Amino acid sequence: MRLAGYGAKYWARLKSVTGSVVWPRRLLAGLLACLAAVLILDVVFPPPLTRAHVNSVLVTDRLGKPLRAFSAPDGRWRFAVRLEEIDPAFIDALVRVEDKRFWSHHGTDWSGMMRAVIDGAAAGRVVSGGSTITMQTARMLEPRSRNVGSKLIEMWRANQLERRFTKPEILELYLTLTPYGGNLEGVRAASWSYFGHEADRLSSDEIALLIALPQSPEVRRPDRRPAQAKAARDWVATKLARYGVFLASEAEEVAALPVPPRRLDFPGRAWHGADAALSSGPREDVRSTLDASLQAELERIALTRAETEGADVQVSAIVVHIPTRAVRALVGSASRDRAGGWIDLTNRARSPGSTLKPFIYGLAFDDGIASPDTRVEDVPRTFAGYQPENFDRMFRGDVRISDALQHSLNIPAVLMLERIGAERFSAQLAMAGARPRFTGGGSHAAGLALALGGAGLTARELAILYAALGDGGVAKPLVWRADEERASYEDPGRRLMGEASAAEILQILQGSPAPAGRMPGSLTRDAPQIAFKTGTSYGFRDAWAAAVSGDHAIIVWIGRADGAPRTGVTGRDSALPVLFEMADRVSHHLRDDGESRARLTTEPLRKAKGAQRNLSKDRPPEILFPPEGAELWAGPVNGKPGRPFVLAGRGQGALSWFVDGTPTDRDDAGAPIWQPRQPGFYQVTAVDPEGRATRVRVRVLTEDPA
Repeated sequence: MRLAGYGAKYWARLKSVTGSVVWPRRLLAGLLACLAAVLILDVVFPPPLTRAHVNSVLVTDRLGKPLRAFSAPDGRWRFAVRLEEIDPAFIDALVRVEDKRFWSHHGTDWSGMMRAVIDGAAAGRVVSGGSTITMQTARMLEPRSRNVGSKLIEMWRANQLERRFTKPEILELYLTLTPYGGNLEGVRAASWSYFGHEADRLSSDEIALLIALPQSPEVRRPDRRPAQAKAARDWVATKLARYGVFLASEAEEVAALPVPPRRLDFPGRAWHGADAALSSGPREDVRSTLDASLQAELERIALTRAETEGADVQVSAIVVHIPTRAVRALVGSASRDRAGGWIDLTNRARSPGSTLKPFIYGLAFDDGIASPDTRVEDVPRTFAGYQPENFDRMFRGDVRISDALQHSLNIPAVLMLERIGAERFSAQLAMAGARPRFTGGGSHAAGLALALGGAGLTARELAILYAALGDGGVAKPLVWRADEERASYEDPGRRLMGEASAAEILQILQGSPAPAGRMPGSLTRDAPQIAFKTGTSYGFRDAWAAAVSGDHAIIVWIGRADGAPRTGVTGRDSALPVLFEMADRVSHHLRDDGESRARLTTEPLRKAKGAQRNLSKDRPPEILFPPEGAELWAGPVNGKPGRPFVLAGRGQGALSWFVDGTPTDRDDAGAPIWQPRQPGFYQVTAVDPEGRATRVRVRVLTEDPA
């Protein structure tokens, strides 16, 4: 019996020992399984962060001045928040009111939760939700109906957020997503909309209102329910005074102030320039290269000129800092209230007219075909069936290349393009970043008409070319963001023309005739030195002026957005005065961008070298076209009847023209023209008002002599 009793005691002890060993193992296994499940769930169901990364953006100028705000893709105003850019007093007040243990808990404030339950039971209604800032952030990331199940999910999501982010990062998420009524989300959007400024510096009444609104954003909207908004704001101010965050006097001052009566517009300046800066990189807040002061000046000038030009006329302009290629100002249109004003006209291909001629001559200088003093004949010519004319339908005879460029003569430019090759010239432009668009499809070959604007280019592309002209012939892309300016210095770019050729072209263009009423820069104290070229497209559809002024390239376009012609309006008459006015403003606002090159130096003026002899009063007229002994083709060209010859000469006063003693006709512009009726020899005579005459003998051909 004793043995049996001993065995029973042993068995009981063994069983107890075995049980005590197995139970902890099972407990540990269960805990590990739960932990694994939690980790798996955390990986499989991460917190949804999409809304936190799809925000509104603000584009500022190079000094940080706000230019234009862009709403989020969902139409809401929601700006990403960086804690260092928010008023610290607001942060302290917010945490004190919303979640005083925010910096210490791990997503859920259990003591606060219990207090909320007890207060609610005592009051018979929900007094406070007990939600922490982290839990509220989770709810804003994943909105759902308010119930016990949702609260449990919020607690789980809050724990996930706490494991993934630091406390400051969670607070930034909260301040980005907080609802403020309507389509306003986040403290930055609310501050801009209600106060008109960033949330980096806030007054006491602004702090109290920004804390009060998210608790009931629609009920307390100050623009719709000012009484409720004021009561909630004053209550928060009183609470902050009780917590010691505000002084009692501050709470009283807050109560005496009204709430904002309406929502304000978000910044909307530099409409097209800000859009270009944003489009040039990631969709985030952008510090652009634009200068707000200069931008405002140029927008004013553009609008004033457009109103002067006509109801349907638009003006666009771009200013580029040559050393960095930073765009300092961009006026896409004179006004969005005018026809075509919503279009960025600096980014629309248009015929550039004669603005490409400097680059034709630059390549010709590189090849050794010509130099500034090379003389070329400005007389009627046919190039493989292409018969260009000068704009005024007159010809100057023997001229220097420099004068041909300054006076924008067409025949010499086409001759130079024929020598260097139209396809090669087009390829050079394309490699520089200014690809010409030809009619007839992408495979359409470049032709000699390219010299006179027979292809499409944008104002931005012309800015690339003229910036290259001002940088020793090296072309680089435009820069739109301030943090990319330094990299532009290191970019070797692409060689468009030689440095010596670029310098010679600039010197020639600086000697171009200034617009009416404007003293040449070389004779004016502190005037910007402007090397410019104008252009007018076929049919008077586009008026251009392009320039290098000191360290800046400036392009101006004037015309109608729909491409309709404006008969008789030229780049020189319309766009050039605007360019000179803008150049003055550029040199004033951007002195730090290149004052030394924009201003006069002590270099003595060079003696002028005229391409043509000076006329004395006792000299008879000089016939430039047709020259003595010329053979003129009056037969058909490409199957079409030959056009009348335009007679050209110079002398004292208006010249009278005769062919074999018979007065010549005049065209609509008043120029003397001659249409031979049959082949043979003719005598052409020019007579000045004093009766002095000059005669040349020419031969007219209508059939090939061979």
